[in-house]
Amino acid sequence: MEYDTKGKVLKKSVVWKELYFYRKSDAIYQLTVDFCHRFLPAYGDRTVDQMVQAARSGKQNIVEGSEDGQTSSEMEIKLLNVARGSLQELRSDYQDYLNTHHLAIWSADNKRQQRLRDFCHSHNDFSDYEPLVAKMNDEEMANLLLTLCHQTDKMMCAYLEKLEHRFVTEGGIKERMHAARTGYRQEVDSRLRALEAENLQLKARIKELEGLLETIGNPRLS
Repeated sequence: MEYDTKGKVLKKSVVWKELYFYRKSDAIYQLTVDFCHRFLPAYGDRTVDQMVQAARSGKQNIVEGSEDGQTSSEMEIKLLNVARGSLQELRSDYQDYLNTHHLAIWSADNKRQQRLRDFCHSHNDFSDYEPLVAKMNDEEMANLLLTLCHQTDKMMCAYLEKLEHRFVTEGGIKERMHAARTGYRQEVDSRLRALEAENLQLKARIKELEGLLETIGNPRLS
């Protein structure tokens, strides 16, 4: 059921933990921490910090954007785009890793990639991947994360398109405050006009009854 925003200033709050792309972003973050721990040097390589921070930024900006979205559509859209940018940066890091280590980036027609894509499409949580990653080598895990980043980005693009359409049609909080106030004033004015009309009708009826009583009390007028 669609949330009726008429007369409301605050938008319906989003339960970000239930968003599929948030759940995927959380899996990406935890998998990235594991990837860096297993395949990158523990010290002296800034790539580790950059990748972990990009993964965390993707996840956290979804949370912050969803929370801020109740009052500010502009901030929600901005932060979700920041999250997309962070995940795109992370995708580039995984592509660089595969290229510099002379490993394959699996093509769309690769059978392993097709199976991986189908699995990622129907699994959103880290717990779905945790039993598998211990058996994966760096090429397999990097391609897994490339797929998850790509799917998460596509989901976020579709979500942002809906948010932008809603912003165009409903406006931000200032527009909703104005609309709510205007709607309230219009409702009050309409009620006052109805009461005034009812009052005039009652006065006319009273005058009519007074004339009738006067006629009954004075037979010569009848």
